[in-house]
Amino acid sequence: MKPSKFTGWVLFSYGIAIIAFLYIPIVAVGFASVSKARYLTFPIRKYATKWYGKALESSTVSELLTTSLTIALIVAAISMVIGFFGALAFARYQWRYRGAFQKFILLPIFFPQTVLGLAILLWFNSIGIIPSWKTAIVAHLVWIAPIATLIVAIRAYSIDPALEEAARDMGASTWQTLREITLPLLWPGIVSAGLFAFLLSWGNFPLSLFTTGADSTLPEWLYAKMVSGYSPLVPTVGIISVIGSFGLVIIALTVPWLVRTIQGRRANVSVN
Repeated sequence: MKPSKFTGWVLFSYGIAIIAFLYIPIVAVGFASVSKARYLTFPIRKYATKWYGKALESSTVSELLTTSLTIALIVAAISMVIGFFGALAFARYQWRYRGAFQKFILLPIFFPQTVLGLAILLWFNSIGIIPSWKTAIVAHLVWIAPIATLIVAIRAYSIDPALEEAARDMGASTWQTLREITLPLLWPGIVSAGLFAFLLSWGNFPLSLFTTGADSTLPEWLYAKMVSGYSPLVPTVGIISVIGSFGLVIIALTVPWLVRTIQGRRANVSVN
């Protein structure tokens, strides 16, 4: 049943209100980043963009961005692999401990991140590993890899197993079926899992706080600057981080569209 015009306007207004509620705080941070004053006051008397220049020229900010970006990229790549095979393990194959595996692999999601970070730190100390940005990767994976697995599994459950069975019936090997049927069908879920993993790792504070050791990530630096020694660089770096995240999302949405467009044009050319 098609909703009435009034219902459509109500739903549209509700959606706009939710979006405004979510993004108004970011707008406030944007105003703080262009204020010439050291501390934010409303109304802003003088605007300046010098803080963006200082942020881009700062070696500290560059190092923080490099560390956070390295951790997030590695976590995203490993999470995609773990999520792919983990999802297949309980969404495609029947084996004795399948149910228990499904529950245990998703269990870390329900742990508070501070407790999980402290537990991982104590474990590293007990085996003599010095925390650094590399140990932060392990900590992030403990919490993020199950989320990636769940995302890929949702996609795997929506695919008809008969497609894979038909490929095997026609003589395809397990590897051929995986490469030609399973992987292309699961690819949207894998990309989504990688995108979520990157964003969750990029903005993660609790796990990084406990496991980076002498190294520091961008969320840790922002927190330290907020509790002591506030500088307009804080909202400026925050806005740069948000812009980078939006850019990543846009790229992730644009690339599949371009691929589908190119494939559609090639199919039309071959038909003609």
